[in-house]
Amino acid sequence: MTTSRIFISYKRDVAPDEPVAKQLYEALQTKHEVFIDQQMPVGTPWADHIDAELKRSDVLIVLLSEHSVHSEMVEHEVELAHRFVSTSGKPRILPVRLAHRKPFQYPLNQYLDPLNWAFWEDDGDTDSLIAELLKAIEGEPLSIADEAKDDLLEHQVEDKIPNPASSAQPVSLESPDQGTMALESKFYIERAEDRRGQTAIDAQEGTVIIKGARQMGKSSLLNRMIASAVDQDRQVVFLDFQLFDQPALENRQRFFRQFCRFLADELDLPNRIDDYWDEDLPLPQICTSYMKQLLKAIDEPMVLTMDEVDRVLDTQFRSDFFGMLRSWHNKRAMSKVWRRFSQVLVISTEPYQLIADLNQSPFNVGQTLRLQDFTTAQVTELNERHGKPFSGSELKELMRLLAGHPYLVRRALYLIATKECSSKTFFKTASAAQGPFGGHLRRHLFRLKGQTDLTRGLMEILRSQSCGDEKLVWRLEGAGLVRKTETGAVARCELYAEYFRKHL
Repeated sequence: MTTSRIFISYKRDVAPDEPVAKQLYEALQTKHEVFIDQQMPVGTPWADHIDAELKRSDVLIVLLSEHSVHSEMVEHEVELAHRFVSTSGKPRILPVRLAHRKPFQYPLNQYLDPLNWAFWEDDGDTDSLIAELLKAIEGEPLSIADEAKDDLLEHQVEDKIPNPASSAQPVSLESPDQGTMALESKFYIERAEDRRGQTAIDAQEGTVIIKGARQMGKSSLLNRMIASAVDQDRQVVFLDFQLFDQPALENRQRFFRQFCRFLADELDLPNRIDDYWDEDLPLPQICTSYMKQLLKAIDEPMVLTMDEVDRVLDTQFRSDFFGMLRSWHNKRAMSKVWRRFSQVLVISTEPYQLIADLNQSPFNVGQTLRLQDFTTAQVTELNERHGKPFSGSELKELMRLLAGHPYLVRRALYLIATKECSSKTFFKTASAAQGPFGGHLRRHLFRLKGQTDLTRGLMEILRSQSCGDEKLVWRLEGAGLVRKTETGAVARCELYAEYFRKHL
């Protein structure tokens, strides 16, 4: 038997995740080199160590429970492993569902749905799981393949019995870790950008930009704009740029071909890009001709919606791609075919300094929706919708700590409303590595690893509330770590300031 390096990813301090992880570690280490993050001594550079261990691992075993599927660190480790696979072919990802039968949500579904799974129901399955994983480490597939997944997963069945009136039941809570919020969610807070987005959709404006840091609600706003477009009988095409593989982001021809293929797939039209491919023509022109034919092939106006567009900003062909999108916007004034086209782009990073010619940028035309943190009034409204878990004085302390950060506010309200911790414990441990925001904070720290310029800029801002490099300021703002002020920049919220002062 060949010895392999194994990395076990799981959510700490919850059951069954941590007990199962420890049992797997004890069993597998007798035959393989196994890493589990409880081994790290105090003072270890945590992010560097995780990155290095995962990069040199042959296998990633990821434990997926009702808790861990919402863990930012588990998600990040899967994402990182997937990135390593695309460049080096390893680690092999072995997903293990721990009594979890619900479909994976985005983005885990993109990484894990194409793979075989293992399933653990209770402690009686531990020995058989260990045996299955030992075989899988040697190269055998896990037992749950495509044909068995439907039988395993729970499919929601509509309840035929009407729910009691809201006044007759307690507050029904909704975890903030479930990603894009459902259209009917009562915890969705409308902001001014919602009304502007609705107006832009109604008016069929050529280009709409949704801009904001991660976990600001960009995808939830996009979801509502898509629903409005569908209600108006418009053909919506949704492209998630997370789906482009790394080779496509490094090769312009592969990227533009994938882009055209995704467009046709979303429209349920045959992919005929080979009919338009001409090596003597610029790639944006080929793609434009192809899009024109797709527009002619459908009867309804088209709305092209694009999420996670930031991924293109680091490519060598970004000016070609964004210049093409700008030309599509401009064509609306000159062609009846293109007049039926509009586009919505979702982005975090400020793109202006990365596009040399602003006349070739789609980011300075049309409507830009800049999502802002919640106001005190909006946080108060959310507190009421959660059953008022925080008192008036505690709400003031919450705003001081989180400054209206949409995701962090919702997580705080959920934790206290579900009685997972008391408000006293919450405020005492908020910035602790194993506190209520531990996974969220560690993910930010992980993303800063190796980014010496960003780390330097953030430390400068924490020390002096300013940074001499404006480019670093807008990159940190796009990452959601700082906010600009009239005189410079500060940490986005006191929670970030406390945590990064301790860990950078």
